[in-house]
Formats: sequence, structure tokens, C-alpha cells
Amino acid sequence: MNKNHIKIKLLNRIFDSVVPIFSWVLITLPLWLSPFHPAVVAYFIIAFDLYFFYKSSVTVFNAVISYKKILIHQKINYSKKIKSHKKISQINHFVIIPNYKEPLYKLESTVEAIAKNDYPEKKIYLVLAFEEREKEAFLKANVLKKKYKNFFKDILVSFHRLKPGEVAGKASNQTHAAKFVDDYISKKGFERKLTLVTICDADSHLPANYFSYLTYRFLHDKERIYHFYWAPVLLYNNFWQLPFFVRMQATLSSILRLAFLNDKQNLIQISTYSTNLWLLKDVNFWDVDIIPEDWHIYLQAFFKYGEKIATIPLFTIINGDAVYSGNLLKTSFNRYDQERRWAWGVSDIGYSLRKFFSTPHLNPLLKLKKIIFLAEHHLLWPTAFFILTVFASIPPLINPVFKRTVLGFLLPQIAGLILTLTSFMLIAYVYLDVKLREKVNQKTKMYFLPLLIIQWYLLPIVSFLFSSLPALDAHTRILLGKKIEYRVTEKV
Repeated sequence: MNKNHIKIKLLNRIFDSVVPIFSWVLITLPLWLSPFHPAVVAYFIIAFDLYFFYKSSVTVFNAVISYKKILIHQKINYSKKIKSHKKISQINHFVIIPNYKEPLYKLESTVEAIAKNDYPEKKIYLVLAFEEREKEAFLKANVLKKKYKNFFKDILVSFHRLKPGEVAGKASNQTHAAKFVDDYISKKGFERKLTLVTICDADSHLPANYFSYLTYRFLHDKERIYHFYWAPVLLYNNFWQLPFFVRMQATLSSILRLAFLNDKQNLIQISTYSTNLWLLKDVNFWDVDIIPEDWHIYLQAFFKYGEKIATIPLFTIINGDAVYSGNLLKTSFNRYDQERRWAWGVSDIGYSLRKFFSTPHLNPLLKLKKIIFLAEHHLLWPTAFFILTVFASIPPLINPVFKRTVLGFLLPQIAGLILTLTSFMLIAYVYLDVKLREKVNQKTKMYFLPLLIIQWYLLPIVSFLFSSLPALDAHTRILLGKKIEYRVTEKV
């Protein structure tokens, strides 16, 4: 191993470790700073609480606006609007469903939802992306092809064989499937820039208007070849089966995703989304050696084309499953594992820092702004719980002298007041949760309403166990140079 290789490897480790290091610095801040500068810690806590109040307010505002826009777009007949468009006949849709050891009934349910689309042209191609190492894959493929062959223009099946240098997961499977599609359209003579690829999770139920709405936005988008398109995946498919703590997480995730939809400046697609095949091929598809792939593919494109790259919101609802494994203990472990895998997306910051220095054609301020957004998101994930819940009580305990000052006496009260005001945002969360579930036929019975409100008193415990702790686990593993393996989240 030569010196240059060692330097590059060391630099990569430093880049990957930046945010995880800051996570631990923040979490331990009152312990090492309170003995010397307790007032600085106190002002930091108050500032953070105010910042959290602001972020919570913005989230509620954006979620409400997105919900209202969904109601408006729900009334628009996009199928009728695109029917006479001169380019409609040139558009081809390929829906890739990457899956591994998914139950057949789960795949059937997802394909069934796609088959019920209102798209006026029969130019939707289903792509079943299996892993070759799954023994039942061939049988599932045959069953699905036979059952749904009349609902699609064609059904393609790919079997991904894991190659050296690849990491098992969605990214490597999707890349294999997308290359399979690229070969297929080359033989058919389709234009890549007019070929739309939708990545659909195995438990995502696309709404009937998805392809009509997507096609409308795509055809009326002048910069369409540089754009991704995303509708929020709300985790309501199996809502009433879930243990209460997973229901809370499902609600929080769903409201946050709804809020993202109205934040056009920072919107990046997750889970289930669409783009054109030309852009995918131009960035050489998904990197096959990573686990979190949705923000990563956006960053691959961003660091090539800069501000041209954007994610366009689709104001409709995709309904998905939350984690449920049949019993409380197994569901808890799987929910923790899923959150840790999502939090592994902090590795995107190391990737972005490396790209910052290797993309001189892009505006440095533009790149820095994107990296700061990523860092803020991943830094808050493991640290917010600690700052909001225990920080205010630490400075007076560690530094008894500070406790006798006005600021030391008032700190817990000021922090408590701000957090109490923030907690009122939960009223909007509960309301939006009920209204959104009505849209996907998961209605709330009256006798469940008290439980839906009371359960939020346990939010700090749930947030610690199934959000902050797995995120901190992921950050710590990156610091120690340990890896995680992609495991399919069980949803029975």
C-alpha cells in the first residue's frame, strides 16, 4: 500500500467521521463544559430549545400546506389532462420493485395497486427485481407474471447476482434492474429522456393517479431530465396492527414526510420515487457499494449538475407499511434495525465532502449549503433527545455554584416552558394523522381517540429507544470503522 493510498484512506475516514464526532461532542457538552463555563451551556440549551420550537412550527406549517395541496390535486383529473398531449405516445413507464424474501401476498398487493392505475396509455412496464440468492424468487416471478400479464405492456424479471465490491441491498439490486431496463429499451428503440423509471418499494401502494400525475408534471417541466419526482410514502397500510410505539413512529414519519413535500428548496426523495432513465444512466445508476441509496442517487446527480438537480413534489399519497413482525419483541428489534439503517445515511456527508473537493465546476457556496443541510439533518437525529430532555438539569448538578445564580435557577424553568409550548404542536400532528388515514381507509374509531392522545406522553421514551439510540449506534459504528449489513425489514 503506497503513501498516497494511505493518505486518501485516512482523509476518507476523517470525512466520514466529522458528523459522528460532532454528535458525541454535543451529547457530552454539558459534562465537560459545565465545570468551567456553565453559562455558555445554559445559553446553548435555551438557543437550541428555541430553534427546536421554530423547526417544529415550520414542520406543522409545511405539513398543513401539503395536506391542503393534496386535497386540491386530488380533484384534478390528470388522466384526462394528458390524454391529448402530443408526446404522451412517446412516454414509457418502467416500475422497478426491488425485493428480497418479501412474502408473495405482499408483492401481489403492491402490484395490484399499480395495476389499478388510471393512466390512459398502456405503456407501463413492470420490472420485478429479485435477488438470485433467494430460492423462491423464480416461483414468485412466475406467479406474478401469470397473474398480471394482461395489466401491463410487459413484465420484466431480473435476478441480481451479488458481485465482488457490491453491498447487498436496494442500491445494487436497483442498478442491476435499471441496466436490464436500459438494454431492453435500447432494443426497442425507446428514448431514454422520455423513459420514466419509478422505484417502488415492495410494500408501497401507488395511488391510481400516480402515473397520470407524474406524466403531467414531467411533460410540463422544462428541466425534466435533471429532476426526480416524489410523493410522500405514509406508513399507514398496517396502522392498527402495530404496537403503539410503532404507531407513534409511523405517525411522526408520515407527518415529517408530508412536511418535506412543501420544502421545495431542500426536498430530496426517499423510498419510492421517479426519474428518467437518461439521468440514471448518466450518473452510472446507483453506487453499488452503499446501503442508503435514495439521498445518495440525488447527491450523485447534484455533484455532476449542481443546482439543475431538484426533486419535484407530487401532491398525492403513497401508502406503505410500518415495521411489524408479529410480536412485540421482534417488532422492536426490527424497528431499531430499520432506524439504524436509515441513520447510516450520515455516510452521505463523507461522500459529499469528498465530492466538494473533486467538483471544481460547481459553485462552492452551493455545495457548502447542501452539505450543511445534510449535516443538520443527521446531527439532530442522535442529539436532539439529549439536549431537549436532560441537558437543562446537568449544569446545576455539576457546578453547584452556578445553581445559585439567576440563570442557573431559571434554566430548567425556561427550557421546560419552551418545550411545553412546543408540545402543543402534537395537537396538529394528531389531527393531520387522523385526516390522512381517512384518505387511505384507515379510519379512527371514536374509542381510540383518547389512546391516540395519551400515548404521546411516552414520546420521549419512544424517541430515545427507536430514533436517537439507533442513530447514535450508526454514528458510533462509523467512528469505530464498523459496518452494518442490509437486512430486509420484516413487515408481515
